[in-house]
Amino acid sequence: MAPRTPLPESPPGSPPSAVGMWAAALAGLSALLLTLVAVGWPPLTGWDASVANRAHEAALAHPGTTQTNRVLSDWVWDPWTMRALAAVAVLWLWRRGTVRLAATVGVACLAAAVAQQLLKAAVGRERPVWPDPVDTAHFAAHPSGHAMTATVTCGLVVWVLHRVKAARPVLVAAWTVAAVSVAGVGMTRVWLGVHWPTDVLGGWLLGGLTVALAALVHERVGAADRRR
Repeated sequence: MAPRTPLPESPPGSPPSAVGMWAAALAGLSALLLTLVAVGWPPLTGWDASVANRAHEAALAHPGTTQTNRVLSDWVWDPWTMRALAAVAVLWLWRRGTVRLAATVGVACLAAAVAQQLLKAAVGRERPVWPDPVDTAHFAAHPSGHAMTATVTCGLVVWVLHRVKAARPVLVAAWTVAAVSVAGVGMTRVWLGVHWPTDVLGGWLLGGLTVALAALVHERVGAADRRR
């Protein structure tokens, strides 16, 4: 009788999922940027000031474009507009019977709003100050609430559409609108002089991290249910 191959002492670990690797990468980049902003790393603050000054000069020189940016920032891509969109997505998922997916979206949006305010209070970064401002904003600067909320909402909507296997034209349209909205809202905040560029970058990174963590948790819970 041929000798049997000994069984391994423990099953090999499963490789990390793509969403897990994205979450780890975004967490690392977010932590690095947050640290550099908090300590006021001179090369970063100097770059922020340079970009912000050029954007403010352009905003003063082109009042029509500035007014368009205000409409887009304060109404179309406003955080409350984004949260209303997320609420519609939650209700739609709930009515379809995908309760876990609805809960994931709702909890992720709530967690992002809380984390955003806690980080603003912890970092306490001052917004740009101009002798001739073209817009105003409240609370601390980092991270940008507009950029983070738009990234979370748009990212979750695109993720949900993939999960429910939406038609390809719908996915293409969703990706296009999401990309334009996330990039656009960040640019409006710098153009209007109410955020430093790294505030926007921080909002994008933290928003992406929120979406990745939501997808990861949903994936792990679903896997645990299947094992049971």
